Amino acid sequence: MACAILRRARSLTAAVAHATPRVAAAFASASASTSSSSSVVAPLRSPLDDRLLRLLRSEITYLAERRPPYPPPSSFKSFAVEDRPGEQWVRLRAARTSAGAGAEEVKVEATMFDGAAEPVPDDAPLFRRVESLERGPRLHLSLIVEVTRGERVLGFICSTWPDDLAVRHVLTLKAGGSGGGGRGGRDFEKLGAEEREAVTKFLKEREVDDELAGFLHDYMANKEKMELLRWLKTIESFLNKWDKNAHSR
Repeated sequence: MACAILRRARSLTAAVAHATPRVAAAFASASASTSSSSSVVAPLRSPLDDRLLRLLRSEITYLAERRPPYPPPSSFKSFAVEDRPGEQWVRLRAARTSAGAGAEEVKVEATMFDGAAEPVPDDAPLFRRVESLERGPRLHLSLIVEVTRGERVLGFICSTWPDDLAVRHVLTLKAGGSGGGGRGGRDFEKLGAEEREAVTKFLKEREVDDELAGFLHDYMANKEKMELLRWLKTIESFLNKWDKNAHSR
């Protein structure tokens, strides 16, 4: 439905940009060959335009009434949520004080869904295929976590699934006290067992864990609904304006 609307919107945009000059030229030629000094020809309204608008309004009504997005939460645990309509990411911030370490800021930036798990193969056992169909696609989003303490910034690149958060890379974004702000990074899987455990514990103490992954997946699913509704209403407004302009000529 959304793809059909987008294709039609693009065709209407092209019509406004390219077809109108040809129509105007045809009108001028017709006027020159007749004795009438002026004439007005109203463009015909395509039945497809009416059907497209009906489908569009039906889709908007369905999303708004049957599957409405809920008002997005402004916080999660100690995090404040920063989100702007139309953007493809969301930011969370938290300030905390560690015993003996002073104040620090935790910033999490999450993308919209950017991938999905491989589907269950056709030759998998029947119960696994049924379970996969009931669960639906297992979506993925990426996180960048920054923990700032004084002049030192530690960064973590993470993969998140609906019930799991996995660290991929550990970065030193700024060395404390160095004017150059040196950078370095290590693959999480190549760390020793004790180092991996220490990183996981460090993030959990800052509420960057599986619960945050679940919250972000729910938040992004709701955000996608909101963005889709906003986009459909924008297309509806464009079609109405185009139709109004066409009939006013």
